[in-house]
Amino acid sequence: MKFGVAVFPGSNCDYDTYYVIDEVLNKPVKFLHWEDRKIDVDCVVIPGGFSFGDYLRPGALAARTPLAEAIYDFAERGGLVIGICNGFQILTEMHLLPGALIPNRQLKFVCKPVYLKVENNQTPFTSKLEKGAVINIPIAHHDGNFYAPPEQLEELERNGQVVLRYCSPEGEVSPEYNPNGSLNNIAGIVNKRGNVFGLMPHPERASEKELGNDNGLFIWYSLLKEV
Repeated sequence: MKFGVAVFPGSNCDYDTYYVIDEVLNKPVKFLHWEDRKIDVDCVVIPGGFSFGDYLRPGALAARTPLAEAIYDFAERGGLVIGICNGFQILTEMHLLPGALIPNRQLKFVCKPVYLKVENNQTPFTSKLEKGAVINIPIAHHDGNFYAPPEQLEELERNGQVVLRYCSPEGEVSPEYNPNGSLNNIAGIVNKRGNVFGLMPHPERASEKELGNDNGLFIWYSLLKEV
């Protein structure tokens, strides 16, 4: 399986993601420049950061680049796409995922480990996890508050498109464990087809035991199983 890591001006998790794929997973990986118009990989990863300085709003300018157009076409053909943090914001701006990521409830940048409950393990991104399992992955964002209009939120829930929710270490989903105000404690969703995944937590920052946490490997290993 060959990965491509998108790079926009302001990306800052691109090398972290590349390192995990190359050095930890030992899989082929290349950078995809924001002006590229061709996708020749099996899975595109849109990493975290502040693409184009978050001007206008996070992800807005990146979503209107040549690479974004190529990613959109790739996803429409069934290609696997995962957007992490700013990547999630870009995917909503591209309308590959519903909803929007708005400023955190407390209007402050939040950077800390969080617990996530797996609500749907029938996706290419979570197939190595049990439904209801709890994993620990860090977040680092200012605009991670997931919002969708009531009818869209209801559809997401009904279709099983909610993949991860913020929770307690024991798996309790409640406002107490919601770090940013996201509706229904939503931390990650997929599109209807299931080939596009957006999440605010950073699995690339939790992929080595030497760094104290390798829970993010479940997501990478799920992808490797898919192809």
